[in-house]
Amino acid sequence: MNTLARWARHIWLDAADTRRLLGAAGLQRLEQAVRDSEARHMGELRVCVEAGLSAGALWRGISSRARAIELFSQLRVWDTEHNNGVLIYLLLAERRIEILADRGLHIRTDSAVWHGITQQLSASLQSGQYEAGLTQAITAVSELLRQHFPLSGRPNPNELPDAVVLI
Repeated sequence: MNTLARWARHIWLDAADTRRLLGAAGLQRLEQAVRDSEARHMGELRVCVEAGLSAGALWRGISSRARAIELFSQLRVWDTEHNNGVLIYLLLAERRIEILADRGLHIRTDSAVWHGITQQLSASLQSGQYEAGLTQAITAVSELLRQHFPLSGRPNPNELPDAVVLI
């Protein structure tokens, strides 16, 4: 994508567009899906939807992957007891999806699994089914976490907020 077209796509969108896209009820349902997911395993899940990158990020040529890595740190997804946090990140301006798993889950999961979840979410987004696609991705990640980090009878504190982050 050329630089001018990229800037135009990012500057045009903001968090209000994301709120309209998902709606208040949809955001509540997604938050509940995260909460329900985390009640079935010892992992932590964050969902972040960013409308467009800032002018500074665009100037520096930040990719969606690099931005997801920044947010992985900023949202403290890496800071869980079992190193099993997962970030599902959407960059709407570029229709890019990044799913990042902390090292505890990453080493146990083949890259083809992450690719499959990303492809499924991408297909839902292309057909305009944002909430349904994110819900499916949450469910798929939840199953991986349940498989590799099942509830163990120990306390299962909620280490990270469940709300969808809108930027």
